[in-house]
Amino acid sequence: MDILALTDFNLVARHGGFGKASRATGRPKATLSRRVAELESSLGLRLFERGARALKLTQEGKALHERTGPLLKEVEETVAVVASGDGRPRGHLRITAPLLFAQLAMGKLAAGFTLRYPDVSLEVTTEDRAVDMVEEGYDLAIRVSPRSDESLVGRVFMRDRLVIVASPQVARPRDGEVAPAVVRGSDSGHSSWNIKSDAGPTTIAFSPVLSLSSLIMVRDAVISGVGAARLPVSLVSHDLTAGRLVHWADVDAPDTALWTLYPSRRLLNARVSAFLDYLREAFPKGTPDELAAFIRT
Repeated sequence: MDILALTDFNLVARHGGFGKASRATGRPKATLSRRVAELESSLGLRLFERGARALKLTQEGKALHERTGPLLKEVEETVAVVASGDGRPRGHLRITAPLLFAQLAMGKLAAGFTLRYPDVSLEVTTEDRAVDMVEEGYDLAIRVSPRSDESLVGRVFMRDRLVIVASPQVARPRDGEVAPAVVRGSDSGHSSWNIKSDAGPTTIAFSPVLSLSSLIMVRDAVISGVGAARLPVSLVSHDLTAGRLVHWADVDAPDTALWTLYPSRRLLNARVSAFLDYLREAFPKGTPDELAAFIRT
């Protein structure tokens, strides 16, 4: 396969047309058209649907662009880094992070990373859903206890645990009593929390009085005294210390694990490596106390 033809195909696909790609790169429009036609001929596939006013990728063209575009971009960036001689990370870094971690920590992390690596253009989006990293163009994903995915590799960089907390003015229920509870929307169908105790696992029965979509909103409502809630200890650590909340019990469940993930088929580029190193520096032990301290400072 002609790499130059493949490169020109990706230029046209990225810019959405021969004319746009020509104006953006200074490459002659006729050359781009000829290269793409040669690539289509060598592959025996039509890569673009050529309408009177628009150029659209075919299904095969879209698949080729999604799989080869990032690789060619990495090659270009690697050549640029080698040519510059300083080895500093450069280019665009796109990260997706879950809502709570993004609200608590990503603003500070992103600012510090940008100050250290000014040649990296960092973009962070908030998504709790499982994104398709390749199709949606993400370099790195931060996810909470993700499902196994053979197309991705990564590691745990932070662990947290869940606790049941309430305002001091809310009495802990006795056996047979039901506690008023503030729940996140996805937990509204439950009626009890599994907790740890000296006598072994047991439960606290609850009745939802308020359902909210954000754990930060849940914490604020609990501090106001409307009911108890199940929350990450890193989120409520300072409130427990200050006496705004009291600890009822530890949840009987595995620790919550925060993972960094990236596509395994791609080489780990300098930007991703730099951000992973920055995370390790920010959270060397990966404990809830570290996250709580990071949020506080």
